[in-house]
Amino acid sequence: MKRRFHENYHPTEQQRSLFPGISGNAVNGLGETRRRQPTPLYWFDPDTIPHGRLQKYFYENAERFEGKRAVTSKMADQRGPENLDPVAALCQQDTPQNFASRVKEFALSHEADLVGITEMRPEWVYAGHAVNEKWIVMLGLGMDQRELAKGPPREEDVSSADEVSRQYNRAARAAKALANYIRGLGWAAEARTGPMSGDMTMIPAAIEAGMGQLGKHGSIINDTWGASFRLSAVTTDLPLLSDAPRDIGVDDFCTRCQVCSSLCPPDAIFADKQTVRGELKWYVDFDKCIPYFNDTLGCGICIAECPWSLPGVAPKLTQKMLRRRSR
Repeated sequence: MKRRFHENYHPTEQQRSLFPGISGNAVNGLGETRRRQPTPLYWFDPDTIPHGRLQKYFYENAERFEGKRAVTSKMADQRGPENLDPVAALCQQDTPQNFASRVKEFALSHEADLVGITEMRPEWVYAGHAVNEKWIVMLGLGMDQRELAKGPPREEDVSSADEVSRQYNRAARAAKALANYIRGLGWAAEARTGPMSGDMTMIPAAIEAGMGQLGKHGSIINDTWGASFRLSAVTTDLPLLSDAPRDIGVDDFCTRCQVCSSLCPPDAIFADKQTVRGELKWYVDFDKCIPYFNDTLGCGICIAECPWSLPGVAPKLTQKMLRRRSR
């Protein structure tokens, strides 16, 4: 499989001039020992965030790719707040266990590949934002790793970027379908779609909902899809039952593996875990990553090249890592 990436990448003077006076890592809370809510950083209204000029650069760069522009437009249509039904007047009743089973069955039959449930936590909500619902249903949408492995887009090849957009479209449809299903039961529900961040950060919720563990590349790794999937969510007051976080051996593997860090063109992936807002975790250097992300309309090298993402590998790796630990 041919890799397409640039070694020893350095941002252009144009992008360097767009950085604000504050580091994105500081906004993210790198090195902070106290827990706090995350601060809006990227994928918000660009006029409201310090790094908004860099986000606008991404939009402008996307306009140069006609095929990408068409997909991005469709994605914007999918992720909006429209197409949600009114909440039914009659509030249906059932046990939390039965509701959880019904929600999962519906989601899996309406495009979602993964489903997990957990109770909302204030520390997942961005500062200055609010999520009023008690429960969050996380949805995972698998990606075609063969498309991702084609690498960052070039003028004549935008397949990887198109695949990302296709799955964000699917994630939005799945979230809206589930929100409407719950609303039809008479309970409030809101669809949370990507890639715009909205009111909350999704990866910590997905981990607590049992969908996987955080990898060295900063993306969640699942024992079926590896890192090759996208997230959306539905928040709701429907009484549900929480899933539990699962250890699938990612930490043991990522501690030794160097694939993503050695292939990252801007050298943005830390070799060791970092303290971020009071939590020791894998972390990607925002200030190094985002210029390359902008220039390549999403990059994705670390996800595509992650050993867990190769088709059929994640279940075997999970078994191998857990067997090794048991010895």
